[in-house]
Amino acid sequence: MAAVNTTGPAPYIYACTRMKVRKATLIPREEYMRMLNMELPGITRIIEETHYKAEIDELASSFSGIDLVEIALSWNLAKEYQKIIELVPGHLKGFTRSYLLRWDIQNVLTILRGKSQDIPQGRIREITIPAGSLDKNALDRLIAEDSADRIVEALKAHVLYPVFEREMAGAVESGSFAHMENELFKAYYTEIVRAAKGGVKGGHAFLQYIRLDIDTRNLMTLFRVKGSLESDELREMMIAGGTFSVEELVRLAGSESSDEIIETIRNRLNLDSFTEVLETFREEKSVHKIEIALTKAKLDQLDKLAKRYQFSVCPILLYLELKQYEVSNLRALARGKESKLEPESIGACMVV
Repeated sequence: MAAVNTTGPAPYIYACTRMKVRKATLIPREEYMRMLNMELPGITRIIEETHYKAEIDELASSFSGIDLVEIALSWNLAKEYQKIIELVPGHLKGFTRSYLLRWDIQNVLTILRGKSQDIPQGRIREITIPAGSLDKNALDRLIAEDSADRIVEALKAHVLYPVFEREMAGAVESGSFAHMENELFKAYYTEIVRAAKGGVKGGHAFLQYIRLDIDTRNLMTLFRVKGSLESDELREMMIAGGTFSVEELVRLAGSESSDEIIETIRNRLNLDSFTEVLETFREEKSVHKIEIALTKAKLDQLDKLAKRYQFSVCPILLYLELKQYEVSNLRALARGKESKLEPESIGACMVV
């Protein structure tokens, strides 16, 4: 076998080319439309014929129905993300690892919430997705701990440990991890913006998407809570580092004019991808539909960045995002069919 070149641009070209190949294997929109008209057993068979076959086969003797589908999807996603980290070279690996820290937040909060609700360890283990820096063994050790304090103590080496330590007492006292979650994501975005601005080659492309990600998250929050929170409460929820300052977002949330909000966002972002979203906001008051539209616009813009910066972190981030939404779409299909929802209702929850 020929040796693989590990120096120069070749590893970066190879990694980004592999992302394009992987992207081409994702389930197309037409297949989702077909599955919307099928029952759960048929959907499971379709999934088993794709890149989820190994996990379906491995788990079929222990699980069935919706549990089989959901756990197989989670296992596949975690394995795929770990493969990507192994595959990408140099600074792309660092950016990818930083970006995937969001899964650590999700997993630790899942464990803490599960413990607080006396959910059995086995069930907590089933719904964690070891796609970040905390692998399966690390998460199993956290799940085995007998208190929230010991879970946090076990995270002492983690980059987000100071936030877990600071917020734990308040979360236990209030019985809610919502404030902790918000503070963790603030710290997470601060960390990856810092990484993008660190002078490492490729940071500019990474920063463009991270700012877009922050903008999307903040706009979702704005549309979700507009008119229902005081300025100080809303200011506490917003994440710094995007195109809009926190104060601008608070001011927009207080505006009674939809036209003002739309034009401010349009002029500031100046992205074709968001034109449809803004019109959705003008015509549609369903927050869920607005969030789906924002997500689609974000992915469309990331696709454009991936084409502009073909051998950067952008094609990697695009694949990671699309893979995550493929899993989310298949989960929505499976859960919807299990709950006997109409195809239109299920489709409205999917990003396709």
